[in-house]
Amino acid sequence: MSILDLKYKGQIGYFVTNILYEIYRFLKYYRFKDIPYLKSKFLRMQGYPLNMDQPKSLNEKLQWLKLYDRRPIYTTLADKYGVRDYIREQFGEDLLIPLLYETLDYKDIVPENLPNEPFILKANHDSGSFVIVRDKSKVDWKKVQIDCRWWLSKNYYWIDREWQYKEIQPRIIVEKLLMDKNGKIPNDYKLHCINGKVEFIYVAVDREGTNKRNIYDLNWNPLPFTFANKFKDPAKLRGSEIEPPQTLKRMIELSEKMAELFAYVRVDFYDVDGTLYFGEITQCHGGGFDQMRPIEWDYKFGEMLNIG
Repeated sequence: MSILDLKYKGQIGYFVTNILYEIYRFLKYYRFKDIPYLKSKFLRMQGYPLNMDQPKSLNEKLQWLKLYDRRPIYTTLADKYGVRDYIREQFGEDLLIPLLYETLDYKDIVPENLPNEPFILKANHDSGSFVIVRDKSKVDWKKVQIDCRWWLSKNYYWIDREWQYKEIQPRIIVEKLLMDKNGKIPNDYKLHCINGKVEFIYVAVDREGTNKRNIYDLNWNPLPFTFANKFKDPAKLRGSEIEPPQTLKRMIELSEKMAELFAYVRVDFYDVDGTLYFGEITQCHGGGFDQMRPIEWDYKFGEMLNIG
């Protein structure tokens, strides 16, 4: 059993876990100022030193943007709950995944408050905190409630120093689970925009199965690079080639409209049997720590990106 698993062992277990994890976070995150922290993590994750004075690669420039491009609207757009109003007002309700429930209190996450249909339960203020529920009668709700309590107590800003997450009010949201005609979760299309234009499309393919990562240009030609955490094996990332989504043209148009606010941004969409849904706006893919390999592509896209 890991230390984090202690949080499921009653109130004392949760308290002990939280104290130990706060100590861990202090030693790893809190005690460092932004620039020294980013330089240390960048070298460890990217394998080359971060040059903040003359950034050249895409990942270097993403670090620069985190520190020097800070506008209040970025916090709204990074908030998975708050961004819904922006999308509704600017692009239309039809793009939004139906919201079934939301709360600020983990104690509200009980079966009687939740829908009798498949849904995804997630935090609005970080990355990777979610639970997929197809049948709520088969879920350990005590454990899920503890997870939600844990999510709500954390501030994602400290992990990668992405300023836009720092002031988001933590919330649990419940959305309809998107599924295609075969009952599968749809592919996740991540459109990377540089200077307001989509430059490549990163697709999370078959997320409940092989979970591969394919990258294409705007004409759906495969691109020969990977963009992932250093601990992923590049040889195992790419899956079989897929056909472009039916809504590709609209994805590109909408992404470029949203990208007008940013030097760089990633806009995510789902295509469910020809119906388009907005996923999220990500201002710094992988926190600027995912490796782009071969590394020449990191510098190729970095040369395109205008900052300052």
